Amino acid sequence: MYYKNQFIAYKKHLLDRYASLVEKSDNYRFEDEAKSDLAAFKAMKLLEKINQVQYLDREFTM
Repeated sequence: MYYKNQFIAYKKHLLDRYASLVEKSDNYRFEDEAKSDLAAFKAMKLLEKINQVQYLDREFTM
């Protein structure tokens, strides 16, 4: 049960961070293209981690 709570907390942290990076990317789109691209790149990398955690969470519950 501890691992299930740990997965939920980690997934929530990643999703919150992903949402903030996507918002930052959208906000800087017309002002500073470099900051926008960097935030979008970090968001893509974070989305990969989110998918890995979701897969592990699915494997854990089965």
